[in-house]
Amino acid sequence: MNSNSKKLIIAIDGHSSTGKSTYAKLIAEELNYLYVDSGAMYRAVTLHCMEKGLFDKAEDPDINLVINELSKIHISFRRNPETGQNETCLEDRVVEKEIRTLAVSGHVSYISTIAEVRTKMVALQREIGTDGGVVMDGRDIGTVVYPKAHIKLFMTAEAEVRAVRRQKELEEKGIAEDFEKVIENIQKRDRIDSGREVSPLRQADDAILLDNSNMTIEEQMKWFFETFSDTP
Repeated sequence: MNSNSKKLIIAIDGHSSTGKSTYAKLIAEELNYLYVDSGAMYRAVTLHCMEKGLFDKAEDPDINLVINELSKIHISFRRNPETGQNETCLEDRVVEKEIRTLAVSGHVSYISTIAEVRTKMVALQREIGTDGGVVMDGRDIGTVVYPKAHIKLFMTAEAEVRAVRRQKELEEKGIAEDFEKVIENIQKRDRIDSGREVSPLRQADDAILLDNSNMTIEEQMKWFFETFSDTP
């Protein structure tokens, strides 16, 4: 497989904080593909709901209140000319830092359980990947969004390893969080993501499992291109 092959759709699903986004970005860069962070879309919806005060009085606000906000939410991706990376925009505002906070992480799994939210996000994701040449990561890309994706991966890692990675990511963004809170958040998200009725997190039957608990990103990249070297 190389950048001159036909434009493929590459779906990367898996547990939170397994490094899906970093991995997907590197693969997209290597192949000169578009990278789409589907999780950022759900985080943007969550941020919007938080800013509208929906979580002020309830841990899980009334679903109808969330649904009523959907028509007001516009999500897009803008390429940063300095970094060359796509950034998530809510309306006309870049919200990359805001959507990565632990506060948003604490609510995004609930927002993701709402069928109407998922319907809107899936439609947007499919529209973006119409012409192929896309690497998309999330929770249900290979099972719901692109069940016929050319390449499907399912990423996992031990919870403690993921918590260390997540805390480091937050620190790099200038966000300080207690390790116990980070791992508690990860375990909570695992339970909600895997147990929800709508598009639960699961490995697609034809997805290749990648446990990267003890792998460097360089080793993961080597594994990817060796594993899919025969993909046309």
